[in-house]
Amino acid sequence: MSTPVSTRVEPLIDDAAQDVLFRQARTANAFTDEPVTDEQIEAIYDLVKWAPTAMNSQPLRVVVVRSDEAKARLLPHMAEGNRAKTGTAPAVALLAADVDFHDEFGKTFPHFPGARDVFAGDEQARAATAELNTGLQVGYFIVGVRALGLAAGPMTGFDAEGVSKEFFPDGRHRVMVAVNMGKPADNGWFDRLPRLDFDEVVEIL
Repeated sequence: MSTPVSTRVEPLIDDAAQDVLFRQARTANAFTDEPVTDEQIEAIYDLVKWAPTAMNSQPLRVVVVRSDEAKARLLPHMAEGNRAKTGTAPAVALLAADVDFHDEFGKTFPHFPGARDVFAGDEQARAATAELNTGLQVGYFIVGVRALGLAAGPMTGFDAEGVSKEFFPDGRHRVMVAVNMGKPADNGWFDRLPRLDFDEVVEIL
């Protein structure tokens, strides 16, 4: 007689951790004035760096805006509806795609000496690869912020070209997402919006 196959799902992290990272996590729109420390920022990156990327390309580059002077440079580029919450967030991470990620292949993809040459002559392909894989890392970044006990407020409502020029003046980076970070204020959320159900999204063949 064959042994019945269990269909029970046994997650590797408990319900409390799943709630923190997913079910109860919310996009924060207001924060306390508790600062985000250098140590917290480094701890977030130490999680984010394990995100999967094509050929281990790791194109994400980050500028954390925390000082009043830096915020004064950032706020004019934000959409009007995002300026107040960005101005009061303890820290804002600008997540950018590095078009020249292939220059790091000697370190990040050392077993393939010709990896850099695959991308060296095709900037259009590099840009597409950089943006796609930075997008993967952005998702990890948001989860990393939550895992460190902070709230994340990711935004794309800003002048990406203007922010990129202001904070990455070499012209080789495109800021894709700005993430407000900090301890959430009381009632610092909008109402939860509906999610699509499993059968509206997933097809198993």
